[in-house]
Amino acid sequence: MDFTTVLERMRPDLQRVEDRLVAETTLEFPLVSDILHGLIRAGGKRLRPLLLLLAARPFRYDLDRLVPAAAGIELLHTASLIHDDAIDGSPLRRGQPTLNTVFEPSVVIMVGDYLFARSAMLAASTMNPRVLAVFARCLGSICDGQLRELFAAHRTDVGFDDYQRRIYGKTASLFAAAAEIGGILAEATDEQLDILREFGGAVGLAFQIVDDILDFRGNEAELGKPAGQDLRQGTVTLPTMLFLQNGKATAEQRALVAEILAQGANDATIATAVALIRDSGALEEAFDYARRFVEEAKALLAQLPESESRDMLAALADHALARRT
Repeated sequence: MDFTTVLERMRPDLQRVEDRLVAETTLEFPLVSDILHGLIRAGGKRLRPLLLLLAARPFRYDLDRLVPAAAGIELLHTASLIHDDAIDGSPLRRGQPTLNTVFEPSVVIMVGDYLFARSAMLAASTMNPRVLAVFARCLGSICDGQLRELFAAHRTDVGFDDYQRRIYGKTASLFAAAAEIGGILAEATDEQLDILREFGGAVGLAFQIVDDILDFRGNEAELGKPAGQDLRQGTVTLPTMLFLQNGKATAEQRALVAEILAQGANDATIATAVALIRDSGALEEAFDYARRFVEEAKALLAQLPESESRDMLAALADHALARRT
């Protein structure tokens, strides 16, 4: 089964999640609502809510229970992006203006906090203490990942284990939580919940690695941000790490990238560094890491009963590698 088929079959259920998201981001402040609705509409394929629904599908699939949780997961994701943009000072997100372009940082942070609160309220509306525990753990992991990124900024001595812990917190923990919460609400067994959580985490790691690759491969029209944004911010992602460590670059080339990470540079110098990393084989090597995480995720699925729902989860995992934006 391909991912397009998954989206088509899940479209009515995802539309219910979409309607709930719009309702939850309609505030008394029209300008804020308009910008939030723009971010929601530009939110792509709703992978995290989709994962939550698909994780529940092999078991007791009750949309009335699942939709609030799925909307809560997406709002948690959106809130974390708003805080990311506030920290980075980013003017665009998914090609849309961020709140930073309109409001002072204090207002942006407050809007992000509001969405965190709304997402927690949606999680609480499930009346399930296990869901709340997973949600709280996920929120802690997101903050941990963000702190790790902040404290690792401008450093070139970051190892893969540090990188993996960072991206698990910032990205994969939300995929893991979505899958686990879907299973909890659908009354999966504890063993099945462990499988779903690990599956979601592995898919999330692959997703973030591909995202870091796209930062070098893509262009502003496709991604809504200029190529090499991580370099600009002094953030070492897997492609840059591999470039600095794989020995294919010259000492002079590695020194250029290290200097950009430490001190920043103008657009022309960053473009030169992006081209060097693209041509070094580091992107292909990073993609191999993502592929291995997807293979791990699909191996976990093999422990669940064979079904169409399992095939749909496998298609979602494959999509993490096929993304272009």
